[in-house]
Amino acid sequence: MDRRKALQKTGLLAGATLMMPTMLSILQSCKEEKRLDWQPEFFTEDEAKTVSLLVDMILPRTDTPGALDVKSDIFMDKVIARTYDAEGREHMRSEIAAFNADCEEKYGAVFIDLSESDRIAVLKKAEADSGKFNPGVWGTAVGEQEPIGFYRGLKSMAIWAFFTSEEIGENVLSYDPIPGNYEPCKPVSEVGNRWSL
Repeated sequence: MDRRKALQKTGLLAGATLMMPTMLSILQSCKEEKRLDWQPEFFTEDEAKTVSLLVDMILPRTDTPGALDVKSDIFMDKVIARTYDAEGREHMRSEIAAFNADCEEKYGAVFIDLSESDRIAVLKKAEADSGKFNPGVWGTAVGEQEPIGFYRGLKSMAIWAFFTSEEIGENVLSYDPIPGNYEPCKPVSEVGNRWSL
């Protein structure tokens, strides 16, 4: 081997050695990057990442689809963008900001940048501290409803989005498309699973 080729190969080897940690770092950062593969109508990108992560933790994929599988986060974004008035949208935005500010104060980073264990701790605290919905009769709350807070409101919306999705309605819940048979006197024991309409 001549000297010129030996120097070229040595240079390449040295370059590859120097590049390896950088490449590994880039690959690792891509793996950990919280990606957003949809265009929100209301949420900013960071807000959408926060909401997506929250709904994924509230309703993760198990043997049934999770909230992200049925696009609950996207549905929620569209509901807020298209049905909330300006005050309601601003309120949602300020609650997400306050939620993240609380995470930063207590754990040193916004929710999406926390470790899994810190995120779980945040959700446990939010679950314990959030107000509860009053019992209802036919969709109407009984008594005066106390403020429920951001987490409970978001969780409620996520559950609503999840259970009203076509995937869950047709493939997880019992589904009998209307018009169906009218059976007014059926024992509850024969009804079985919850029903989707």
